[in-house]
Amino acid sequence: MKNVIVTGCAGFIGWKVSQLLLKKKVKVIGIDNINDYYDPALKEWRLSTLLKDKHFSFHKLDIADYAGLKKIFLDNPVDVIINLAARAGVRASVEDPWVYLDTNVKGTLNLLECAKEFKVKKFVLASTSSLYGLKKIPFKEDDRTDLPLAPYSATKKGAEVLCYSYHYLFNLDINIVRYFTVYGPAGRPDMSIFKFIKNIDAGEPIPVFGDGNQTRDFTYIDDIAEGTILAANPTGYEIFNLGSDHPVRLRDVIMLIEENLHKKATIETIPRHAADVPATWAFIEKAKGLLGWKPKVSIETGIENTVKWYLENKEFLKKLKAAQ
Repeated sequence: MKNVIVTGCAGFIGWKVSQLLLKKKVKVIGIDNINDYYDPALKEWRLSTLLKDKHFSFHKLDIADYAGLKKIFLDNPVDVIINLAARAGVRASVEDPWVYLDTNVKGTLNLLECAKEFKVKKFVLASTSSLYGLKKIPFKEDDRTDLPLAPYSATKKGAEVLCYSYHYLFNLDINIVRYFTVYGPAGRPDMSIFKFIKNIDAGEPIPVFGDGNQTRDFTYIDDIAEGTILAANPTGYEIFNLGSDHPVRLRDVIMLIEENLHKKATIETIPRHAADVPATWAFIEKAKGLLGWKPKVSIETGIENTVKWYLENKEFLKKLKAAQ
């Protein structure tokens, strides 16, 4: 693995995956359209840290642009594609589903076509635990995933089945990684943990959907990035859950943030959204067995690291436009 395309390189997970690859002296060809789903200033901040490395090159491009993608492949040798470019946000996808179709489905199709034409050795697709919907926990990779609750998860399912088609038809070596509630330093400002830290620190109410007893399999960013890179090993075609295997109540996460900030939260209760699920929990034995991967960072350490990063960068973060 010498030359790797990382799409969505300025996004939360793409940034960390790129960082870890660069530490391994891998050449990273980063692609990102720097969209405004949340304040692009944070994406520019992440990108600035990557551009310091001589092994990193950047192309501002939407993966829905097939001609633009092909030019990058013509100009660069590529061993592996790690597709982390996605329009994220379960609730937002209900409001504007069209953009999710363009990036998550069409963009993946464009990359698969390039992988086929340029004989790329490995393709890794980032997918989501949202596919499992209301299934019984813990979620297993062979559970039924054709009943998505929102356009976001529906389009990620579309990307997954396109990957299988290209594996079947053209023998592409493809792994799919399904992420479970990723958090950590420099995380997405529209996600609950970032919002909670920011609002509690500022003395503002925090929005909690439902009663706060919903559980999430919060997974630390470094663990997710490590699992994603391990998924670039040749396997044929496999799907892997990447989660902590340790669901935590939202109320308990809020308590950890309070302890690290030394401040109390004021909770603003909001009715549960129809696309939200009461619990997520990853069954990760497959990733342990085939990838040799397991999460290392506890929720206590992860929240401590995240709060510390927030406080160190608070002046910059205060200037970000509020996430929806």
